[in-house]
Amino acid sequence: MTTLSISVVTVLAFLSMSPATADEPAGGPFQPTWESLEAYECPEWFRDAKFGIYAHWGVYSAPSGKTNTDWYGRNMYKTGHPNNVEHLERFGDLKEFGYKDFVPMLTAEKFDADQWVDLYVQAGARFAGPVGEHADGFSMWDSKVNPWNAAQMGPHRDVVAEMKAAVEKRGLKFLVSMHHSWHWGWFPTWDQNTDASDPKFASLYGPKMNSIEVQARSLPHGSDSNKSTYPMPSDVFERTWLEKVNEVVTGYSPDMLWFDNRMQILSESVRQKMVARFYNHALSQGQQPVLTYKRPDLAIGTATVDLERSRMPDVYPDPWLTDTSISPSTWSYASDMKLYSADRIVDDLVDIVSKNGCMLLNIAPAPDGTIPSDQQQVLRDIGDWLRINGEAIYGSRPWLMFGEGPTSTPVGHLADVKFNGFGSKDIRYTTNHGNLYAIALDRPADGEKVQIVWLGSSTYRGEITDVTLVGHEGKIQWERTKEGLMIQIPEKTECKYAYVFKIGRES
Repeated sequence: MTTLSISVVTVLAFLSMSPATADEPAGGPFQPTWESLEAYECPEWFRDAKFGIYAHWGVYSAPSGKTNTDWYGRNMYKTGHPNNVEHLERFGDLKEFGYKDFVPMLTAEKFDADQWVDLYVQAGARFAGPVGEHADGFSMWDSKVNPWNAAQMGPHRDVVAEMKAAVEKRGLKFLVSMHHSWHWGWFPTWDQNTDASDPKFASLYGPKMNSIEVQARSLPHGSDSNKSTYPMPSDVFERTWLEKVNEVVTGYSPDMLWFDNRMQILSESVRQKMVARFYNHALSQGQQPVLTYKRPDLAIGTATVDLERSRMPDVYPDPWLTDTSISPSTWSYASDMKLYSADRIVDDLVDIVSKNGCMLLNIAPAPDGTIPSDQQQVLRDIGDWLRINGEAIYGSRPWLMFGEGPTSTPVGHLADVKFNGFGSKDIRYTTNHGNLYAIALDRPADGEKVQIVWLGSSTYRGEITDVTLVGHEGKIQWERTKEGLMIQIPEKTECKYAYVFKIGRES
């Protein structure tokens, strides 16, 4: 275990050897102020791309635990939590076998970045990349700031570098996701009954804290307790946080930098420096950068808003992102994970795109680095649909309204977990190159016709000259009445999931 006994002194030595960028001014058109950062404009490539894929794969995958395993490293220490009960049964006492002991188990012997990205391309993704660092403080790149990294331990491979090469080789935009603001208080360093309190491992688990209040505090008005921490992050933590981002930005030049929430526990000046440096570096490399954040971590207008397992209720004027997972129950590999169907994910993608958004879909590779076959099949099925219907998605823009139908999508953080999906009366609209697309999110039962109310003769003042079913050879039956545009889906057609109708019009 001596190879894992890395002290805080070692980390400070790493910091002293790294370039002193944390306090240097940002060079370039963007300055580290909200006013300057409001000049950000989301690039057209992101608006056109619509669909991306990333993967939660790291030390948290190694236990192959049950349910929501990306939080295994935190919950394994919580007495009575299912992950805690499972850990004690499988691995024993937390004083003897802690999270650090999973690091050697992430061997990644079958990890092949080219195979991953080939699958992403088959799925129709236009941007992709890895989780750079999750909440556990383990970097998936060859870090000079953090000795706990995948190049020096576990896989002994620079996962971020391998993914960058594979992604860019195939012409996709490269993203890295960062979740490391959660690292402050992630592990119970105050609990003497766990290895997290051992100062030998403070470089992974963090400095000694006095109580669980550093993880979360009860707040009035039902506010998210995870956004409150006491004490607040130290100067050393903030500097290390910023240096990690700088390493990813300058060492790997992602086109897109994605951030999890809880950045609001950091000083505003630290967040401003991070954003300005990323934009300026990307521009210096000839890139058009995208940075996504969750409210209220950055000032509105300084980056692109992201919603986790949620979506906008209507067309949003600026491009935005939903990040969601292939599983309703977990973000990383779990022994009991269930999957959403390709049908459900396609419907969600269509709904998001109709409201001016993009989707970032997470997958959950196994500890050995393989993508399980059932997840592969879901991705291939999504790709099959996009290859036929992509003209209504890629490069599209919202119409006058996002759609119609009886189903209201829930709003709020993680709201999609309780959402049961759409039905045949739910219609979504997109436009592309002057064409209007009406997309039915299911096939009506018993041969009933699709009814598109807002294109009826009593609601839309304009001529409809033709209706075709994208991907279907031959004409289809349709008529327009005051009740709506009525369309018969052919009994024999290879189209499935969401049915895309191209509407010919004369204004």
